[in-house]
Amino acid sequence: MVPADQGGGVMRADLLSDPVAGLDEALAAVDAFDQALVAGLLRPQPAQAAGLTELAHAVAGTPLAARVSEAAAKAAAGAAGEDHFVALAAARTALLGSVHDALMTRVTEATGRPRGEDTVPATGGRQAANLLAAARAWLCDLARAGWQGIDHEVVSGAAQVVSAMLPDPSLRRPATLLDGFAAELAASCPGSALERIPARRWGDLWSRGMLLTLPGAAEAPAPGTATGRLLPLGVDLQEHATAAQAQVHAVFEPADGSAPGLVRATVSVPKPDTVVGAGLWQLLRPHMSLLAAVGEGRSMELSDMPVTAEGDLIWSDEHARPSEPADAFTTARVALPTATDPATAPLDRHPTRIAVPVFLEGYAVQKEDDTMTFTVAGHPLAVDTDRVPTAGPLTPEAVATSNACIGLLRWDAGTYRVQPLAVETTVRKKPVALHAGAWAGGTTDKVGVKAEKAATDAVAVLRERAGRLLRK
Repeated sequence: MVPADQGGGVMRADLLSDPVAGLDEALAAVDAFDQALVAGLLRPQPAQAAGLTELAHAVAGTPLAARVSEAAAKAAAGAAGEDHFVALAAARTALLGSVHDALMTRVTEATGRPRGEDTVPATGGRQAANLLAAARAWLCDLARAGWQGIDHEVVSGAAQVVSAMLPDPSLRRPATLLDGFAAELAASCPGSALERIPARRWGDLWSRGMLLTLPGAAEAPAPGTATGRLLPLGVDLQEHATAAQAQVHAVFEPADGSAPGLVRATVSVPKPDTVVGAGLWQLLRPHMSLLAAVGEGRSMELSDMPVTAEGDLIWSDEHARPSEPADAFTTARVALPTATDPATAPLDRHPTRIAVPVFLEGYAVQKEDDTMTFTVAGHPLAVDTDRVPTAGPLTPEAVATSNACIGLLRWDAGTYRVQPLAVETTVRKKPVALHAGAWAGGTTDKVGVKAEKAATDAVAVLRERAGRLLRK
């Protein structure tokens, strides 16, 4: 069913402003448990015991109730073992999963698009149980120490376990998470000196690590294959000091005539901290031909491209070739409203993972200080211009003068927000479309050319230095 037209394109923003029943209570229980982890569960104080009890009460009436109640009581007494910590992590994850589901139900109602069926978890395996047990033991030590009690001795306990896990492809996922988590904690030691503790983030990483180290939890069903036409909508570019990632969101039209669906294709690369902005495309471009097609405004023909049940294309250039021109805004207006939203894997059900492609049109823009809002049929929708990358012609100023937008609908800080991927606006009295990924395949834009040249020079210098070191 297509939502009623309210002058805001194909999305009903009014549904996004209504309160979600039970959401605040679920998040409060998660926060209470996260505060208990701050001081650690070796010798819990009354306030920590209260936080554990709140978590247990939040899952009362569910299949987890008895185990979590027992785990909360043991943890409050300072006597929790590995099984108890696993139960607490499962309860926390289940609560955030319920928040994710409630928010996505509201998004589905607002967009009117069908959703994919829930994925079935893979059968649990038994390989490398000793390494997984060692990883869980380290995470249990972290919970007992608490974020205020971490030091280099506690954090370094992960190093040997991670080194043993990384060579095994089946353990790569939990190993990567633990490696990054340990590095983040090490950079924050000692915990007693921290002025601000990212309790929600570290709680997320801790609970996810606990569950991913259960035998079989990190396994996934075998991917299927996709044959048909890929119509790109936009690129979400993310940059870190030592890494960069580009995620292309697109509509896939199967060759067999079945219903179109939303898919993603992702490429990630390590990077030196001197390569920033438009220079990132030089590092990403060689690994995925799709980026060139996005930059040129073309569709791609896929042939037996591997794809997961969650709509993630396991990209291989061998299974893709450039095809006819395809305008992203035409795709957003014509193909997006009937495309099926992908399913979400059980362990990925978390509010921060929500990133749903949407199309907005006919809105009014309000800007106050550093805050921008689209008013869609009389209902405000926050705009996250901080996520607009500097590696393309799309700018916050262009968003402020736009009249149509392709974006990702996210949920952050208690509200829905739209992250612009592309906008239609007017420049010098002419209508133009500006895309965050317009320079993905290369550019003649003066700013983009200058940035790419700077990146080329920086990479050349680093390669020369590396060669010099290797020759010594």
